[in-house]
Amino acid sequence: MKPVVRVVGLGPADVDHMTRRAVRLLVESPVARLRTRVHPAASSFGDVESYDDWYESADSFEALYQGIADDLVSLALTSPNAEVVYAVPGSPVVAERTVELLLECTDIATVCEPAVSVIDVVCAALGRDPVASGLRIVDALSSSEPLRGPGPLLILQSYSPAILAGVADRVPGDTVVTLLHHVGLDDQVIVETTAAQLVRFTNVDHLTSLWIEGLRTAGEAVDDLVTFTRTLRRECPWDQEQTHASLTRHLLEETYETIDALEVLGRVESEALDDDEAVAHLEEELGDLLFQIVFHAELGDEESRFNLATIADAVRDKLVGRHPHVFGDVEVSDSNEVALRWEELKRDEKGRASIVDGIAWQLPALTLYTKLVRKAALVDLRESSADESREFARAALEALRFDRDEVSDSVSSTQVASEWGDLISSVVAMAQWAGVDLEGVLRDRARVLAEMIRAHEIVEESSGTA
Repeated sequence: MKPVVRVVGLGPADVDHMTRRAVRLLVESPVARLRTRVHPAASSFGDVESYDDWYESADSFEALYQGIADDLVSLALTSPNAEVVYAVPGSPVVAERTVELLLECTDIATVCEPAVSVIDVVCAALGRDPVASGLRIVDALSSSEPLRGPGPLLILQSYSPAILAGVADRVPGDTVVTLLHHVGLDDQVIVETTAAQLVRFTNVDHLTSLWIEGLRTAGEAVDDLVTFTRTLRRECPWDQEQTHASLTRHLLEETYETIDALEVLGRVESEALDDDEAVAHLEEELGDLLFQIVFHAELGDEESRFNLATIADAVRDKLVGRHPHVFGDVEVSDSNEVALRWEELKRDEKGRASIVDGIAWQLPALTLYTKLVRKAALVDLRESSADESREFARAALEALRFDRDEVSDSVSSTQVASEWGDLISSVVAMAQWAGVDLEGVLRDRARVLAEMIRAHEIVEESSGTA
């Protein structure tokens, strides 16, 4: 039989929270170790050696934990009874990296003894059933990424002000957080605060945890939107009749309305005006656009073709491949090189012969030509400099001829002299050099003209009734 490392728990508080078996094993074992004495229950086992001195000399926590695991294996191999008892704070199976490393070792058998954990005492103190509430356990040290919902979350390893500050950075500042300090001991503290106020708590230690009851994040919100869409498909006659084709015009309309809202916000921000109304409008339009995507995803799911999860996974995987300078070892010098590599990667990925393959020719003509001008620049086919473009535009303007005194919709035509094309293409080239979005500029001028028309109509109406 293999030598054994038997792991027992010191419980979440004092020795009263330990099992009788854990106490007996620690007292009677010829070879026993404590991971740390920084725990209320450890004082009851003064003769048992600890690894506290190792914390000072280790280069990192991972190196420390690996060293402890290696030492325990060595002790088990040389122990008189081929066994070593190893005591850890709390429970052996909750947030204990050394135990994970021992379980991975094939030279010994690792046995985890049942123990009371911090989860038990916290849930008892708060009167919460971890199963009924869907409790999730989070290691405060495991990541710096934003925490995800839904709640509740029990955040362990919150033993220093710096870690509390790190947790606060991972959630909105107004998130309600319950700080749990020395739960189960006589000096127990349970206080409700906000994430932004966590940095005020300086008297924290290894017996400090955090509880977040609710955390509304994108994953939960989108899941609820998918469920909502399924309800509409099941109960609303109009939604039941929709297909990918019938929804096309709605997607186009919502896209244009979103673009309009974006441009309004940009204009408000550039003029340093109060943007609350513009932000709320943009949020609404983005929501309408998102719902169109979710609706198409739901139709795809009903057909067993695709769903929102596969769509999200596919675009993430694609973008990882398109960003080797972020997720790989490729180095780039600037954003232009990023754009060029993007086109090359997309061309190879799609098996296309040219970077212009795959362009949507249904785009508005001005947007289409602008897109092609950008593509041309990526392959060093820029026809002229900024100054040359201006001269071309001036020459094209001078060359224009006007054969009619007045025009109307009935006589409009695309069959015109080439100078018109020269003028427009030169203006587009100038705009590219200046970094100007002509489509947006023209749309903005359209708004101004619309306002002028309305104002003129009001004046005319007033004059007619005077």
